Amino acid sequence: MHIHILGICGTFMGSLAVLAKELGHRVTGSDANVYPPMSTQLEAQGIELMQGYDPQHLEPAPDLVVIGNALSRGNPAVEHVLNKGLPYVSGPQWLADHVLQGRWVLAVAGTHGKTTTTSMLAWVLEHAGMSPGFLIGGVPQNFGISARLGGTPFFVVEADEYDSAFFDKRSKFVHYRPRTAILNNLEFDHADIFPDLAAIERQFHHLVRIVPSEGLIVHPTAEDALVRVVKMGCWTPVQTTGEGGEWQARLLTEDGSRFEVLFQGTSQGVVEWDLTGAHNVANALATLAAARHVGVVPELGIAGLSSFKNVKRRMEKVAEVNGITVYDDFAHHPTAIATTLDGLRKRVGREQVIAVIEPRSNSMKLGAHRDGLPDSVTQADRVFWYAPPNLGWDLAATVAGSRVETRVCDSLDAIIDGVKAHVRPGTHVVIMSNGGFGGLHGKLTEALG
Repeated sequence: MHIHILGICGTFMGSLAVLAKELGHRVTGSDANVYPPMSTQLEAQGIELMQGYDPQHLEPAPDLVVIGNALSRGNPAVEHVLNKGLPYVSGPQWLADHVLQGRWVLAVAGTHGKTTTTSMLAWVLEHAGMSPGFLIGGVPQNFGISARLGGTPFFVVEADEYDSAFFDKRSKFVHYRPRTAILNNLEFDHADIFPDLAAIERQFHHLVRIVPSEGLIVHPTAEDALVRVVKMGCWTPVQTTGEGGEWQARLLTEDGSRFEVLFQGTSQGVVEWDLTGAHNVANALATLAAARHVGVVPELGIAGLSSFKNVKRRMEKVAEVNGITVYDDFAHHPTAIATTLDGLRKRVGREQVIAVIEPRSNSMKLGAHRDGLPDSVTQADRVFWYAPPNLGWDLAATVAGSRVETRVCDSLDAIIDGVKAHVRPGTHVVIMSNGGFGGLHGKLTEALG
């Protein structure tokens, strides 16, 4: 079958393409923005990519068109599909029908940390010899690919609350029917489709409602929104993580790179890894709880975590030039920015930290999180904000009261010149964006060299 994917370079749709190819289909795709890491992964898989949404890409007609949720009515390719009566489906529906049927699905949901936690869980199961299938919204470095079918009933999926398609406004994750569900955390996000936090909580409860009574739900004790979600009605055993929960961590280093795991008050072992930050310790506890549900004893899970390498674009060290370290990070929400910088600060102590941030998500463009930005960067010594022309609100006014040395730039060249003027050996530069940021990582690295 020839499947054409519209929006193929999105992290979810790109992973879907890999699975379709592995199932033996001929896969092509088009996207407005073709950039790594997804574009390089797809090209390596022999999947033909086309720039833009020209209806000619759909001639001759494919057998099926999978339409990504970034596309809406008025898009020329979408209009062509509808006018010609071509068969089409949403990505989550295709995944449910062709990959997840009859499998033990382990789903990871939450505002932050989904990609990292899904990668951790897939790796812990792999380390335990369980050969899981997985679909991850990023490229986990332990696997080097974002999706695979796997050789056992177990399938680990990153479960996004974003809508499924322009014709299906349900959250993606309701299609997945998990038996094991991690609910990492819950904050207001996706302001382009959700009016308020209560609307997102309702979607999360739709997920809770479909987890079987023989399944498991894992969530942290400290997340009030998730406590409210479970109180709406829950028919499934629940295990909690964090202070007061069944799963707890005792930090052995301040930065979270070494910690003891406790289950129901009993020590299970010590995780030593390259990751930092309290958020990753929390991700690890949820991972161990979910893995135990499918038969991985905590001791084995801890050994797996100790050999876990983080996902590409999650505090990924992309260069070290003249004693200056450059990182690429996907953080684009004030909470994620704050936790990422906090973890780095605890690791590097008093060494200089410069953050370079692009407010790019749909919620950011709508200004939903702007009030949280000034306080999200307090662990940095200096911040360069990128204000693109289409932002729609005054970034400079928003961050003017920041306690950190701040500069708002309207071009990549201005950012590069600013960073160059302040770096010295021992400086850590963290570039944060959920997009390609115009290739800033490579341009800055070249300039520093």
